[in-house]
Amino acid sequence: MIGVLVVDDDTRVASINAAYVAKVPGFQVVAVAHSAAEALARLDEAETLVDLILLDHYLPDGNGLAVVRELRARGHQSDVIMVTAARDVATVQAAMRHGALQYLVKPFSFAGLRAKLEAYAALRRALEGGGEAEQAEVDRIFAALSAGTVAPELPKGHSPTTAELVRQVLLAAEGALSTQEIAERAGVSRQTAQRYLKLLERTGRVRLSLKYGETGRPEHRYEWAASASR
Repeated sequence: MIGVLVVDDDTRVASINAAYVAKVPGFQVVAVAHSAAEALARLDEAETLVDLILLDHYLPDGNGLAVVRELRARGHQSDVIMVTAARDVATVQAAMRHGALQYLVKPFSFAGLRAKLEAYAALRRALEGGGEAEQAEVDRIFAALSAGTVAPELPKGHSPTTAELVRQVLLAAEGALSTQEIAERAGVSRQTAQRYLKLLERTGRVRLSLKYGETGRPEHRYEWAASASR
């Protein structure tokens, strides 16, 4: 069984997330915490075996990224999935750089969390056995890590990380954005943003609209499709 620590300052949300985890085969909640200090205390308890942390970013005595830094400083190797309402791209990028394996934006459904947990379980299976890995095995490991994200089966030459950044920009936006606006907020080139937007539009995750001016070609504007999984 994969032991999970659920961290959320809202006791009701923490209970819901814990109940969601309990419904996924192979996972069990070993502790629940409502603050950064409590989360670190649970990790320090010798009897608590925590393989995975579902970590909120907004905590009453700090934030999730600070918790990640501190748990690494203390020598804890638990994996982290950020589960938070923080949608700004800077936080998403920081989470990636701090080693978060996945990032799930609130509010989300049970299916959304289950996809992340199942992808994590697949990653653990891919890593079993240790030893050295040929390129095909490395590719399989990274494919397991990216499963359950916005585009689990990306065409060759597309990065799951970049696709996720574009998704986060669209989720955080209030209304449709132009390609240039998305590129600037995601920190990528306009050409790169356009390539990923076309992919997401083809798969039904992004909705395209046209904004007509007085002259010239209409401007393409994009927004996350309400029917698409978060």
